[in-house]
Amino acid sequence: MNWLVTIHVLSAVLGIGPTYFGHILLRKKQRREQLLQSLSLFKLLNYFPKIGGSIAVVSGILLVAFSGWNFSDLWILISLVLYVLIQVVAVGMLSPVLNQLVQVLNTADDRENNPIAPDSSQALLAKSNRLYNTASILGTALIIIMIVKPM
Repeated sequence: MNWLVTIHVLSAVLGIGPTYFGHILLRKKQRREQLLQSLSLFKLLNYFPKIGGSIAVVSGILLVAFSGWNFSDLWILISLVLYVLIQVVAVGMLSPVLNQLVQVLNTADDRENNPIAPDSSQALLAKSNRLYNTASILGTALIIIMIVKPM
């Protein structure tokens, strides 16, 4: 059982940890080329939560199945709901906005290294930051619940 807990904790840390770098990558006042590079790095960083998060969910389900906990325990239900909400925000809402932002940046006529000027790209960047902040807050709440769960 200890090996399963180790896998669960490691996959959560390795899966969730790198996602917090997104706040730096999605910062405002980047030049167009910088933002495109940041979005490319952001896309690469998203492999961590996809793989690590999936392993964490599977190992978490196995932990519940092999331990004295039940899926009806409140902290487990809240954890699962938070995880689903994170996926809805990150995959269902944030990804399309980021794809749209990349498309706007790639089709911009201004190819110089000027700060991002078009209103549409600024609005998309602001929207992506709001969504990313929401996912990060939900992720932090999930981590806190995992730490302080009732014993």
